[in-house]
Amino acid sequence: MNVVERHLSIMESYVRAPQTHAAAVKNPAMSGGPFIDYGGGRVDEIKTLIEQTRVSQAQMIAFAKAVKDLDQMLRTEAKGYSLEPLYEKVPEILRGYVELVYDLNNNASFRFIEPLLYRSAYYDPSRQSLMLSLIQSDDRPFILSTPRLQGEGEVHAQIPFGDPAIDDLFRMKKRPGSVDDIAERLRVPPAQRAMFEQFFTDDPPEPYRSYEGPGLRWRYFGHACILVETADTTILLDPVLSYTYDHEVSRFTYEDLPDVIDYVLITHNHQDHILFETMLQLRHKVRHIVVPRNGNGALQDPSLKTMFENVGFKNVISIEEFESMQTPTCKITGLPFFGEHSDLAIRTKSAYLVETQRHRLLFAADSCNIEPRLYAHIESIVGRVDVLFLGMECDGAPLTWLYGPLLTRPLDRKMDHSRRLAGSNYERGMDIVERFQCREAYVYAMGQEPWLNYVMSIKYTPTSNPIVASNRLVETCKERGVVAERLFGEKEILLN
Repeated sequence: MNVVERHLSIMESYVRAPQTHAAAVKNPAMSGGPFIDYGGGRVDEIKTLIEQTRVSQAQMIAFAKAVKDLDQMLRTEAKGYSLEPLYEKVPEILRGYVELVYDLNNNASFRFIEPLLYRSAYYDPSRQSLMLSLIQSDDRPFILSTPRLQGEGEVHAQIPFGDPAIDDLFRMKKRPGSVDDIAERLRVPPAQRAMFEQFFTDDPPEPYRSYEGPGLRWRYFGHACILVETADTTILLDPVLSYTYDHEVSRFTYEDLPDVIDYVLITHNHQDHILFETMLQLRHKVRHIVVPRNGNGALQDPSLKTMFENVGFKNVISIEEFESMQTPTCKITGLPFFGEHSDLAIRTKSAYLVETQRHRLLFAADSCNIEPRLYAHIESIVGRVDVLFLGMECDGAPLTWLYGPLLTRPLDRKMDHSRRLAGSNYERGMDIVERFQCREAYVYAMGQEPWLNYVMSIKYTPTSNPIVASNRLVETCKERGVVAERLFGEKEILLN
């Protein structure tokens, strides 16, 4: 659906009017829009990519059309009577991969049998690839709109994400190995071997210093990425990391991660909380990945567990709301997460309560407190919280900015702009702080760090609503004796 409604659509628009795209990219008001960031150039390469995409993705393009046809058929013919006769009218390429269903109000829909699709011709790992390059600044083209064409200093490796060679490549950040051997296993083209060799060094990295104190240490890596360490457990939430280079904004990077990460917790599946660029680099050191449970087969809500397992991740654990996991020194509990998904039926979202013997940290991610009684119910079960982390990007993009390609028919503009990908505002955020009687409250997941621009493309000013609202929350908390801060760049706190 994204190939058809996003990638091809944007590329075709660029071919028609490249200078319009070039001007839009320079306009801050158009930040994050459907515009290719190649300055109006490389049009012939984009034309070639369009042609290649139509050939290589032909069956997926047909699949996307079949999804729309199926949805149209159900709207026209499913009137509350048995759906059995309609199975014969399901588009041929979808038959056996979808179940037709009603909800309790006789609204017809369908669900995909995702494990079957991963075992079908529609899942083709040979189409997966990596682009490797030296990163020396935060300025990168927006990820949702600019295709990655071959550029100077870049190596493209056509290799499935599940290939163990990827893990061995990223182990070499800490452990020496053979450049020739890894180049061979990654299928690096001969013409790019010399460039590939420039990505390596003979200088060993600094050894990681683990936390060995009696309490816990948490480190903020930017946006929603936080590392929690006790003497025997490491937990990393929503990993999206910066690389290491000189910049005025200080930061923790890949070099500041432990050699072993016991648990990676994913709150939800938006690109600023789960990024394959980061996840593939961490896979070799991660013992368990914890994701919210769904598996309902909805187009807008794919199973993270199934996806991770099919690209080579091991020990993926899906967790229900109020389900807990126990480590020697920590307890991890999944909690309900409302809002920030434009009112779509999406179950793949979870806040997490991390508890040690003395400390209780609630990572609420982009939870929007649209129904305060939810948090009243939660507090009555889990009790007060010492430290709260809460996202307050309270404007949010409209539904179609992220989910538009999945819609099978146009959405009215007013409806679209009323359904936002937004977190809590001041009033809703303060209600959570007060409800859990927090001693510390940190606003995070605001997309302010410059290395987030290529996945979020957010540009705030001092008068932007999320900045004003979060400033107000921080000030109110301080007036009431609650330690508070809007996190930016890096932060380290020891809880003894």
